[in-house]
Amino acid sequence: MVGCPCHISILWCHCCDVSTLFQRKVYSTYSFACRIYISFVGALIHRLNPPRVVSGLQKIVDNWKEPSSNGAHAFDWRDDFSRDIVPKNCHSHNDYWRSVPLYEALAAGCVSVEADVWLTADQELLVSHSWSSTKTERTLRSLYLDPLTNIFTNRNASIASIEEKETGLFDADPNVSTILLIDFKNDGHKIWPVLLSQLRPLRERGWLTYFNGEKVVQGPLTIVGTGNTPFDLVKENNTNRYVFFDAPLDDISKPEYTTENSYYASVQLRKAIGRLWMNKLKSNQVDIIKTQIKAAADKGLVSRYWDTPSWPISLRDKLWFTLTENDVGMLNVDDLVSATRWNWNWCIVARFNLCGNS
Repeated sequence: MVGCPCHISILWCHCCDVSTLFQRKVYSTYSFACRIYISFVGALIHRLNPPRVVSGLQKIVDNWKEPSSNGAHAFDWRDDFSRDIVPKNCHSHNDYWRSVPLYEALAAGCVSVEADVWLTADQELLVSHSWSSTKTERTLRSLYLDPLTNIFTNRNASIASIEEKETGLFDADPNVSTILLIDFKNDGHKIWPVLLSQLRPLRERGWLTYFNGEKVVQGPLTIVGTGNTPFDLVKENNTNRYVFFDAPLDDISKPEYTTENSYYASVQLRKAIGRLWMNKLKSNQVDIIKTQIKAAADKGLVSRYWDTPSWPISLRDKLWFTLTENDVGMLNVDDLVSATRWNWNWCIVARFNLCGNS
């Protein structure tokens, strides 16, 4: 209330003064509450914001350059390559879409990455989600195989292995095998020999997990084929198999899928459990998830659900909780920061989304 018609009566003037004073007190209280609220959220964000990890990997992420016609950019090697990075069972879905393919996922601690490949007429494997978006410089070798070769070469030259075997990527657990999931996009039977040829140098260096006809020997890098990967050719190479299969999780009971020929057991979430009505998981859908995860684990395979919803955040986090609480083998993620560095319980606080770029 602005102004007060005191000329009308002394009583009216007094009422105006009281009303104005009351409004000022209410406004003052509201303003104070807002300041407390904002200060609380700010302090919470500061407290919960994950500290920046300083490592050789992070330095590469910060200074990464796209491959050129000469191949992958060569970065200076630092012995603190993966210092303070805890490996986590998460899969960097469509990893090549990231600002920094491969390195960004490794810097977050994800042990699994994914590359979609297309075979060209000149026998090269281009990496892209669709043929129309392929670029001659972005190949399986330039984005993944050459950088991995450089990492394993330097890691095993600079770190002595007590067990006299090739060392993995992570200092925190050098026995962890990194997974490279390769999605065959066009003719799988034609891609197969080209892929084997490009992988052979890594196999000869002892870096690849392989099946020798009797047992699976784990290496610091495991190659898994999905999409149009020909299962018949995977099984055919039965004495020096170094590409494994991504078996169908919703049909995993078939005896042909074993740890000798398969590594992942994957399925699209919606195909596995149907639609999520009202953004909620029904009890029967959770039961299906539990049954499938157990079925894969009983066969020694790593369960994985893809095409999981990323929005709303509350649904995404609930799915992550449900999957991890039921021991899913690998969590398929798009948002690396939220998946690996935030506490999912605190993603939404006071109506603020605290989970980075989600």
